[in-house]
Amino acid sequence: MSNKLKLLFVCTINKMRSATAQVMYEEDVRFEVKSAGTDKNARVVIDRDLLAWADTVVVMEKHHRNTIRSRFPDIYSSKKIVCLYIPDIYDYMEEELIHTLKEKFEDVYRRGLLTGSTDESTEKEYLPPG
Repeated sequence: MSNKLKLLFVCTINKMRSATAQVMYEEDVRFEVKSAGTDKNARVVIDRDLLAWADTVVVMEKHHRNTIRSRFPDIYSSKKIVCLYIPDIYDYMEEELIHTLKEKFEDVYRRGLLTGSTDESTEKEYLPPG
């Protein structure tokens, strides 16, 4: 049995931000990663099975979290969801996107926002240090 944290990266169409994050972290020994999109035309469309698989869901924007809340309220209420607040302005594997993802995601990881017990408020806000 793996002790790796299972992360689901989510954006809109699963072609730029979440797909980049998956590639960046798929060989990381700390995590098992998958990615999906909230749009019906996404490369991989988010569904109940993907959400159930994940220990933590990492969304790029607040509206992705809101979509999960409206489509899957039962899972939303018990799932740890972290928002990185990365806008949809980047191309797949763009250097600036990689830098931004790494900086924000690693900060969230260091601060322990991806793990720990869930309480009645499982939403975690990413607030940059300083």
